[in-house]
Amino acid sequence: MELNNIKPADGAKHAKRRVGRGIGSGLGKTAGRGHKGQKSRAGGYHKVGFEGGQMPLQRRLPKRGFKSHLLKYNAEITLTTLERLGMPEVDMLTLKQAGLVGEMIKVVKVIKTGELTKAVKLTGIGVTAGARAVIEAAGGSIA
Repeated sequence: MELNNIKPADGAKHAKRRVGRGIGSGLGKTAGRGHKGQKSRAGGYHKVGFEGGQMPLQRRLPKRGFKSHLLKYNAEITLTTLERLGMPEVDMLTLKQAGLVGEMIKVVKVIKTGELTKAVKLTGIGVTAGARAVIEAAGGSIA
C-alpha cells in the first residue's frame, strides 16, 4: 500500500443531493419542499422551542432550584475515609496529597458517616456536630 493508493471504503462517500436542477433530476420545481408555507421558503423558520404562539413549555413550568457556583470549592469527607487514611494529623494538604479532595477545593467538612476508632487531630477542617462527637469520643481533637 502506498499513499497514492489510499481511498475511502466503498459506500463511505456519496454524492450530495442537488435539488432544483430541472424536471429530469426528479427534484426540480419545488425541490422536495412541497407547496407554499414557511418551510418551503428560504430563510424563514421558527426559533428553537417555539410552539406557534402558544406559551412554550419552558415558560409554562415554574422556576425551581438553585445551584451555587461556589460548590466546586467545597468538599465533604466521611469518618470512614479518615479511618482508612490512618494518619494521626490531618489537614487540607494531607487530603489533597492523598487524592481525597480535588486541587481546587478550599473548604472541607467531615460528616458523620461510618465509624472512627483511631484518634485524629484535624486542623483547618470543618466538622458536623455528629462527627465532632465521634472524633472526640475516639480521642481526637479539632483545631
